[in-house]
Amino acid sequence: MFKKLWLLLAILSSFALVAAACGSDDAVSTDPATDDTDSGDEEAGDEDAMEEEAAAESDTSVGLVYDIGGRGDLSFNDSAAAGLEKADADLGISFTEASPNNDGSNRAELLQLAADGNPIVIGVGFLFAGDAATVAAENPDTNFAVVDDAMLDFSQDPPVPFGDNVAGLIFAEEQGSYLVGVAAALKTETNKLGFIGGVCCFGLIEKFEAGFRAGALSVNPDIEIVASYITEAPDFDGFNQPDRANVIATTMYDEGADIIYHAAGGAGNGMFQAAKDYSEDNGSKVWGIGVDADQYNTIGNVDASLQEYVLTSMLKRVDVAVFEILSSQNSGAFAAGPNVYDLSVDGVGYSTSGGFVDDIVDQLEEAKAAIIAGDVVVPTDPTEVGG
Repeated sequence: MFKKLWLLLAILSSFALVAAACGSDDAVSTDPATDDTDSGDEEAGDEDAMEEEAAAESDTSVGLVYDIGGRGDLSFNDSAAAGLEKADADLGISFTEASPNNDGSNRAELLQLAADGNPIVIGVGFLFAGDAATVAAENPDTNFAVVDDAMLDFSQDPPVPFGDNVAGLIFAEEQGSYLVGVAAALKTETNKLGFIGGVCCFGLIEKFEAGFRAGALSVNPDIEIVASYITEAPDFDGFNQPDRANVIATTMYDEGADIIYHAAGGAGNGMFQAAKDYSEDNGSKVWGIGVDADQYNTIGNVDASLQEYVLTSMLKRVDVAVFEILSSQNSGAFAAGPNVYDLSVDGVGYSTSGGFVDDIVDQLEEAKAAIIAGDVVVPTDPTEVGG
């Protein structure tokens, strides 16, 4: 099922639902500013007035259900929360939020509760997909969106959306991962890198590993990359085991890796702690690469001493996706089926916080431009690049 899901990129042109995402202060853009100064000021004033009017008049409310762990994971869920808060501030959209229990068994119940009184409901994570399709069918007057699932019925040929009230918010994680792989290869001093995935073998986290490998190998074909996953599906608790990530990272550092990229949600915090401890104990600086949010900033809110070990982060703009789907709902332009966020719309990218990659931004932007132009097609299967 999951392998079929990630084949959807081959058919997306038939849906023409690519989302128009906005950039971020943390993502580097090569697009020059072309607006005339006077007209820009006038347009900015008009936009501010329109936003204030929209906020004052909006009667949209949303029920958002996080993945396990909820707010505070410094990664995936917190990025969704940022999009929610932006919709509240900019559009006047009110919200309620909830988190599943530890085993996620009440996802359907939470979605059903969120549908009561809210015109749109968002589930943060692909594990909501089946329940969202079912609950959406039972609530045809409520729109639903799921992060990390295309929400297509693959029993149909060609696949079709599960309903005109169901949208999927999906990302080209392999593209952003390629860029941080380039960064790691340019910054390593040992020519050995590590990758830690939260959960293996269901078709999503492998995209992160594949992109990271491809990016690093594009710089140095002889670089060594070791990978380890905390758990295997259907055990998804690997995203919530920082102690285990700490042990894996420490082993990788001990064996010569000096930069590790994690795609492990809240578990990745253990990797950053391992980077700090190893560096202090051995007098040799090692690094971690964050995921989803700009972890230099998010982890700094918890422990500022870890910031100097965050080389960069692969930005997966869940905040943008959440804000955009709510903006579409607010304007009556909700689109069913897959909404895709890739490099071309700054749906993924890399962070520059801390200034640790400032000296290689030109190379990173060259790689980004090559992907957007189609000159580089990033693999989604790590076995294609030595995994």
